[in-house]
Amino acid sequence: MPTPDPGRRNERSRRAILAAALELLGETSYAELTVEAIAARAGVGKQTIYRWWRSKGAVILDALTETAATDVVLPDTGDLRADLRAVIRATVAEFADPRLSATTRALTIETLSDDALAEQVRDRLLRPQLDAVKARLSTAREVRPDVDLDQAVELLFGPIYHRWMLRTGPLTESYADGLVDLALAALG
Repeated sequence: MPTPDPGRRNERSRRAILAAALELLGETSYAELTVEAIAARAGVGKQTIYRWWRSKGAVILDALTETAATDVVLPDTGDLRADLRAVIRATVAEFADPRLSATTRALTIETLSDDALAEQVRDRLLRPQLDAVKARLSTAREVRPDVDLDQAVELLFGPIYHRWMLRTGPLTESYADGLVDLALAALG
């Protein structure tokens, strides 16, 4: 199937669709959300949505990235531990939030069977934050110069995804702080 030309989209309809998708996500679960409901709320035909997006997941991804910050910069207070704690605590809090978690779980499930969506989620939602952490680590004197910074970032975020996906324990601030402490011990 050829990729639709985004230049042919009606901007008002596109914005209405993305707004409708986010509104409906606030009212229902991702699993119950349908393209038909998004179309009805936006005042467009569902064929319009399918002409511009491959799936419900692609619509949600666009809606989420539309509201996400594009320039992610980590704080640099001079205290790497405090800076990382702020970011890791915020990430843990997002995963612990039941509404956000349900949407993230559903989108994650879709990425398992849709490589194109997985690539877009990685590049558009995850990459900006991961790159910001990598940039902050690259300037930190507490990090050994021989450390692979991509692995260091995975060392910080990987356990959060593992705990969240497998539900092996609670996602708390003390858990976030422990991850930072362990990572810094390994990186220093």
